[in-house]
Amino acid sequence: MIQINQSLAIPDEELTFSASRSGGPGGQNVNKVNTRVTLWFDVAGSPTLSAEQKQMLLTHLANRITREGVLQITSQQHRTQPANRNAAVERFVELLAQALARPKPRHKTRPTYSSKQRRLETKRLRSDTKRLRSDPHS
Repeated sequence: MIQINQSLAIPDEELTFSASRSGGPGGQNVNKVNTRVTLWFDVAGSPTLSAEQKQMLLTHLANRITREGVLQITSQQHRTQPANRNAAVERFVELLAQALARPKPRHKTRPTYSSKQRRLETKRLRSDTKRLRSDPHS
């Protein structure tokens, strides 16, 4: 089980991993070892997620989810497959936690008396500065 937050844990069986050759520099190792790991998670077909959670994920992670509703995360930072697998799972947990987090409601506030006074004072000073710059004979 992969713990996302206090109320959600995704079973390992819902995740699919595939390995491929990693790109970029790395010498001969890069050409013969499959170290890049891609994590696949079927958001649309997940029995663990509620309909509301699926909708939140589909909207927040739209650029990472395919048309079929599959989330794809790739990791090729490390030189070993297990390290990249762990990095992909960590990124998966972060993404899901951020996408499922509810934003705090904004409480309407009013400016304080002193903040209004400061604003008016700076406006007055600015006005005086501009007035003094102008030509008095025009």
